[in-house]
Amino acid sequence: MNAAVPVIAIDGPSGSGKGTIALGVASRLQFHLLDSGALYRLVAHAARRDGIAEDDETALAALVRRLAIEFRGRADAVSVHLDGADVTLAIRDEACGMAASKIAGLAAVRSALLAFQRGFRRAPGLVADGRDMGTVVFPDAGLKIFLTASAEERAQRRYKQLKDKGFDVNLRALLREIEARDLQDTQRPVAPLVAAADAVVLDSTALTIDQVQDRVLELAAQRLISASGR
Repeated sequence: MNAAVPVIAIDGPSGSGKGTIALGVASRLQFHLLDSGALYRLVAHAARRDGIAEDDETALAALVRRLAIEFRGRADAVSVHLDGADVTLAIRDEACGMAASKIAGLAAVRSALLAFQRGFRRAPGLVADGRDMGTVVFPDAGLKIFLTASAEERAQRRYKQLKDKGFDVNLRALLREIEARDLQDTQRPVAPLVAAADAVVLDSTALTIDQVQDRVLELAAQRLISASGR
């Protein structure tokens, strides 16, 4: 890894807003963006496409190594492509998210994706969001954020997001799925969801997107930008 390139790692549970915040911060700073959750969703989508079971660790790791994954566009308008096809919307349904959470618990899959994720660290800087960005992928990140919110608030946000995209969803079912995914993410034996010891914990339950983004940018100015001379 190029330690001279600054990294902002934003981790947190499903629906905490980390993807939205990461997009905004990357755009404001003109940093590169890594949506690590999309990578696991891509693997889940490809496994479903190819008929590979979610617990077939060997086959899934081999699948990762032959996938052509590409993020296109600027940080504020990124599309996700798998083997040449735009799957930006296809990987965002709840079934894909649950499958991705299961697959993310497989050590061989995480290992196969690790170098790919670290390859996003390029000048002038990187904003990486996920569940182990600050603990495993970029443990030397200059700024680590652990973004959280109540399960009820996260379900409401996810409900609105999916409705806006035309998905037929049920709020109570979304809450159950979020609570199940929280348990799955925090209890998995490999790289469980946990705040890094040196992370700044931000509870976004009662905050707007702009308020959270401004706080992250303020912390970045204090801990990263001034240190790098930008």
